[in-house]
Amino acid sequence: MIPVAFEYKKAVTVEEAIAALSGGEGKVLAGGYSLLPSMKLRLNQPVKLVDIANIPSLKGIKEENGQIIISAGTTHHDIGNNDLVKKNLPFFSEAAGMIGDMQVRNRGTIGGSLAHADPAADWPALVLASDASIEVMGSGGIRSIKATDFFTGLFSTQLHEDEIITVIRISVPQSGSRMVYLKFSHPASRFAIVGCAVLRYPGGKTNIAFTGVADTPFRDAAAEQAVSGKSLDTVTIDAALNVATNGVNILSDLFAAAEYRKHLAKVYLKRALQAIA
Repeated sequence: MIPVAFEYKKAVTVEEAIAALSGGEGKVLAGGYSLLPSMKLRLNQPVKLVDIANIPSLKGIKEENGQIIISAGTTHHDIGNNDLVKKNLPFFSEAAGMIGDMQVRNRGTIGGSLAHADPAADWPALVLASDASIEVMGSGGIRSIKATDFFTGLFSTQLHEDEIITVIRISVPQSGSRMVYLKFSHPASRFAIVGCAVLRYPGGKTNIAFTGVADTPFRDAAAEQAVSGKSLDTVTIDAALNVATNGVNILSDLFAAAEYRKHLAKVYLKRALQAIA
């Protein structure tokens, strides 16, 4: 299909992009691999597109004050091949290599994925498991949102209409931390029918996050409690599986029924915990 008519604005600074978004009814265009397909289906009908793809300040990865700082316009490819990320957040590298195909990885951005908040996207599970904070800028200034507060529902986040994600901040995990991201992919799109990210610190504290399972990505507090501070043996892993996704409204769609998705969530959590162990 063809999208409805829209105004196009190419911004060269974040401030210019924010000014162009004021008044509402505008959308940010970064890589375009999330927004443009929904526009073609007319699920999204913005009056204005504000292109931020070439703003220099939205590119790059660095380490500063004990944090890995990933600028929002950094592509999946660049995250997956960055040495800082490989050393400190290897499950980010793993996830980046699982996204879409080569074209998507070279154009799509982490900020665009988080802002779009597709329930089957990979990055939401990673930022949740790593206790990331998402920094945004708008007409009201800069604010930091914890990843655990950022996602509010289906394709819904805490972002205001005139706000743009600028950076993602992740505290460098302690030496000896273990992490993994595993997913059951749709064979064509490579979106996650179920994705599971686990980060376990040396003291045993364990973060577990799912994507693809519900209409919004989530941390599984019950499964975390079952394994945190305990050795990862058969008993504790089984305890986590018994409570995983309890109370969650599981998605059911053309790709997987709710019962099957819940089964897959437990299978991939078990595999993730076994890999950590």
